[in-house]
Amino acid sequence: MTAPLSPLSPVLPRILVQSEDFDLAAECDRLSQGRQDVGALVSFVGLCRDEGGRLAALELEHYPGMAETEIGRIASQALERWPLTGLTVIHRHGKIAPGAQIVLVVAASSHRRAAFEAADFLMDFLKTRAPFWKKEHLRDGSSGTWVEAKAVDDRDAERWDQR
Repeated sequence: MTAPLSPLSPVLPRILVQSEDFDLAAECDRLSQGRQDVGALVSFVGLCRDEGGRLAALELEHYPGMAETEIGRIASQALERWPLTGLTVIHRHGKIAPGAQIVLVVAASSHRRAAFEAADFLMDFLKTRAPFWKKEHLRDGSSGTWVEAKAVDDRDAERWDQR
């Protein structure tokens, strides 16, 4: 990306969709090192649950290009709503073992409330709008089902329309 996604913000978000793991500390440092305008960093790391010990792996599929574009739209909306000084979103794809990291959101701002709300907003919309599909691979060697969207995720995203 060569220009900010939001015309209202000079921040260029870092958006990656990758199979490789990520380093939370390195990503936080990237947003705050040498910066005097960062007063808060809020991070969220989503992990793969083991679903009661029955899951061997969760396979995440996406459409390359389409996923990054949609995450960019969500990031742009966050940048328009909150005065962020930096933003990183990393979402993994491929087979992910229980306990492994899946998604990272780091929001940087001069003030904590903006960083908290932006990170929360991003996760709500990553869950409902980002084009990823999840398939369970079970410990017994069988393939489970594709994971269905949850109504609670839609309700979480709807609350932002009221703000």
